[in-house]
Amino acid sequence: MSGTSEQLDGGCLCGAVRFVVRGQPKGVYWCHCQSCRKHSGAPVSVFVAYERSAYSVITGEIIKFDSTPGRTRRGFCARCGSTLTCESLRGPLATETHFHVGAFDEAARLRPTRHVFPEERLPWLHTGDG
Repeated sequence: MSGTSEQLDGGCLCGAVRFVVRGQPKGVYWCHCQSCRKHSGAPVSVFVAYERSAYSVITGEIIKFDSTPGRTRRGFCARCGSTLTCESLRGPLATETHFHVGAFDEAARLRPTRHVFPEERLPWLHTGDG
């Protein structure tokens, strides 16, 4: 993705929540932390980071849950339970919203380029990127 006029649409499994992001993502990455595994039910999550001002919810509402009170807030659909977002509440990432890549209609456009919390990676997981 290049330029600042990019737009991607996304939403939950049931369609009750729809959102749009505009502009260039700040990064796309694999997250290996246990908290993401618990939230998603998957062995690893892939996120794309945007400034919070870059997205709008156009249908429904992203329900928020403080998974680590004072540090991390996660968003999901109240109707179908789809995992949608993760936000840091303090520190340098506090201005960003991280979207699960699978929530986007064109998820294939968002290829991860780095790993975070690699020390928590499941030993049997191989992502094919090194």
